Amino acid sequence: MAIDAVRSSPATTMTSFWSYMWIPTLIILLRCVGSADAHFGIFMPNQRSSSTCPAPDPDLYYRPVIGIVSHPGDGDSGSFTNATSASYIAASYVKFVESAGARVIPLIYTEPPEKLLKKLDLVNGVLFTGGWANSGLYFKTIRAIFKKVLEKNDGGNHFPLYATCLGFELITMIVSEDNNILEEVSARNQASTLQFTENATIDGTVFERFPPGLLKKLTTDCLVMQNHHLGISPGRFLDNKKLSRFFELLTTSKDENNKDYVSTVRSWNYPVTGFQWHPEKNTFEWASPRIPHTEEAIQVTQYAANFLVSEARKSINRPPAQEVLDNLIYNYIPTYSGKAGRGFDQVYIFT
Repeated sequence: MAIDAVRSSPATTMTSFWSYMWIPTLIILLRCVGSADAHFGIFMPNQRSSSTCPAPDPDLYYRPVIGIVSHPGDGDSGSFTNATSASYIAASYVKFVESAGARVIPLIYTEPPEKLLKKLDLVNGVLFTGGWANSGLYFKTIRAIFKKVLEKNDGGNHFPLYATCLGFELITMIVSEDNNILEEVSARNQASTLQFTENATIDGTVFERFPPGLLKKLTTDCLVMQNHHLGISPGRFLDNKKLSRFFELLTTSKDENNKDYVSTVRSWNYPVTGFQWHPEKNTFEWASPRIPHTEEAIQVTQYAANFLVSEARKSINRPPAQEVLDNLIYNYIPTYSGKAGRGFDQVYIFT
């Protein structure tokens, strides 16, 4: 009687049904999952492929270091220090390099030449920053480092240089051997376009990895930041045989008076790129409301940084790890200089 009562209970009947059915149902589900996973290239643990990740290219260096040359002053007109020995590096240049996967060693321009040369042996490329100083010890230091960059490349070590704004102006003076080669332009605190010259080469230049749509926008939208009162016109640039033999003219821009000036060059024979504009500002500087911060402007910064570091990875230099650590900019503390809403947001100051 008790057995018959249990058998006639609906709840008991359903429990009994599922107790028999859960095992075959689970088997079917697992088979379906396995089939779907196989279809999409996903494997269960016991089906996983034994292949491994490809080895990194042995000819490339995946721990590149960029040397950035400091500039006279404290970056804020003496607000932090008036010491005549003071120099600084805007943190935006450091972040620019780091964003593409490299580290930074400061090349403090007031250091003894032998110390600077030793630091050059710890890096895989160099960046000259913007600024105002174009004479004296600073110019002498830039000229010596530029000469060393060319020597390293001539010796078989692929060693890139980015020269930004003032940096580009200085190497223009050095290559032309004319300290009066530059002209007055009105491009202070101005966003602009880049106009590619008719026969400009894209392959092998800073622009080679830019998507076609972004290259087009560079010519129509104000995606780059200019901040200079000196420059060189395309005519004067091409007429100077020393400049035109060393550099290929890639882009021009117009100042506020519609005057054309050279805005991007690259060396024909060396991994040297010159910018009259500031590729680092779009992402890492905020003081001026004219700095472009659109998505396309940020992409410009990233592609420019990526090219420098990709070139640095080709360097054959493999510096001692501990010496690199001892000299990295991480050993210094940046100063917040943007509270006043002008100039740089952060600077590294060396005294």
